[in-house]
Amino acid sequence: MEEKFVVVVNHEEQHSIWPAGRELPDGWREAGFEGTRSDCLAHIARAWTDLRPLSARH
Repeated sequence: MEEKFVVVVNHEEQHSIWPAGRELPDGWREAGFEGTRSDCLAHIARAWTDLRPLSARH
């Protein structure tokens, strides 16, 4: 069985993945998507289209 991951987002709206069930590092929150590593990375590719940090977009 493949390990499950969650998509996480920080205050700059940068995305990453984190092992499901583990405590998140400071400054990160779950983005509402969970799946295999490849599922999560595919979700990030679809959802995070502007890779600039939020502060650089304003």
